[in-house]
Amino acid sequence: MSGTGRTRQTDAQGGCGEGLLRVLAVDDEEPALSELLYLLDQDPRVGSVLPALEATEALRTLSRAVEGGADAVDVVFLDINMPGLNGLELARLLGGFAAPPLIVFVTAHEDFAVRAFDLKAVDYLLKPLRKERFAEAVRRVAELTHAGQGPRAQPAAPPTGGQVPVELGGVTRFVPVADIAYAEAHGDYARLHTRRGSHLVRVPLSTLEEQWRTHGFVRIHRSHLVALARIEELRLDGGNVTVRVGDRVLPVSRRNARELRDLLARRATGTAARVR
Repeated sequence: MSGTGRTRQTDAQGGCGEGLLRVLAVDDEEPALSELLYLLDQDPRVGSVLPALEATEALRTLSRAVEGGADAVDVVFLDINMPGLNGLELARLLGGFAAPPLIVFVTAHEDFAVRAFDLKAVDYLLKPLRKERFAEAVRRVAELTHAGQGPRAQPAAPPTGGQVPVELGGVTRFVPVADIAYAEAHGDYARLHTRRGSHLVRVPLSTLEEQWRTHGFVRIHRSHLVALARIEELRLDGGNVTVRVGDRVLPVSRRNARELRDLLARRATGTAARVR
């Protein structure tokens, strides 16, 4: 099986079709690798797949792709228990790449999960693989890739105007800041929540807080930045403070609670938030 692979669609340069994932699958057991390749082949979001039966072969495959000028691998679906270099050690090496691929671990063992996520794995799949759970992992990888994470990442310019560029299936759309109810921290990324859905952007929440202060956004928690005008209710329950934004209830940290109450009290509109 070494050295074989498939490409669903090619572009003019011979790479996989625009927007489709480029995948490396690594497992030292041929039946397990064959199952992994089959599931990847069935997913329309996957463009090309390269197989490897061991970690050193995976490294050679990645090196050949780079040296040959081919498109970088977006994600590695990686077994953990392998002879020689194991999956965790390989993931650590890949993390040192200038443009490291995303990692999804595929293993029969639950006890490596904490170490796997310490290595910033996107997902951790347990064997035997379930089709629905596998599809969810591919969805996560596709979402992160289209948001600019992984080897396709480009330096992100912080949104400073009234619109935010977001990537949706290879298409850039512009979301008005006025449509955003709140933003949620995801490491160096932020998820923007609107009435129509949510979008992941490669900008830290702290940057959005600085840029959107003049748009009426306020930090209520280390994980949440909220449009003041979208707060419908402030609730005090013992020592806990929460706000309701649409159908979501968000926590307010103690350090931000006083400033938030003062801002709400000074908000001179006819739709002031209720305080309970």
